[in-house]
Amino acid sequence: MITIENVYYSQEKIKSKSFDAYLPESKRGDAFIYFHGGGLTAGDKADAKPFACRLYDKNIALFSVNYRMYPDNKYPDFINDAAEAVKFITKNLHLYGEYKRVFIGGSSAGGYLSMMLCFDKKYLLSCGVDPTDIYGYIHDAGQPTAHFNVLKERGFDERKIIVDDTCPLYHVGEEKIIPKMLFIVSDNDMPNRLEQTQLMIFTLKHFGFSDNISLKIMHGGHCEYLNKTVDGKNVFGEIVAEYILNN
Repeated sequence: MITIENVYYSQEKIKSKSFDAYLPESKRGDAFIYFHGGGLTAGDKADAKPFACRLYDKNIALFSVNYRMYPDNKYPDFINDAAEAVKFITKNLHLYGEYKRVFIGGSSAGGYLSMMLCFDKKYLLSCGVDPTDIYGYIHDAGQPTAHFNVLKERGFDERKIIVDDTCPLYHVGEEKIIPKMLFIVSDNDMPNRLEQTQLMIFTLKHFGFSDNISLKIMHGGHCEYLNKTVDGKNVFGEIVAEYILNN
């Protein structure tokens, strides 16, 4: 595996706007752009290391991205950063190899970011990225309603369920065609996360997108599978690789 660390995707050469790349030796296959979790307050691009090797084994290039977070930043800085990272990586993808398709995903807070890029097209469009250039998405345990820390920033109780333009669910139905996507959530996830994910799934189906979406329900707590290994294989990496290779 070829590892390239601390690549800046912005003119601001700061760690919160950088990514690490994990490339297969062949430098051919597909590409997966990943946003880490941490409630928009914590986490790091290095969180992807446990599953990077599993993607490498399947000729999938992994680009693990940092973004600005609370408390030093606010909504929608982190979404703008995510879009800017996608722009930089896709525009320079040829420098890292020959990759046929681009997938975007994230876990927890990163899942919220991947959903916002997927359903609110203005973020990618504002960066000059054609949303149709993204082949698919993998949304892992993200919050489809207004993110609890975005609610906190606005002075609301973090437990409130609000559907407005700050959340992915609000934007479902704005587009007639959506890319393929996988949702992952646990049966013992964060309070209300399973139910909100199911609401997202049923809302997508209500708009006629059944053929484009898949749901995988895991057993255990919130994102426990990110660092879990079974038979020598990282569980999350195996899920991602299987989905990318079979779609």
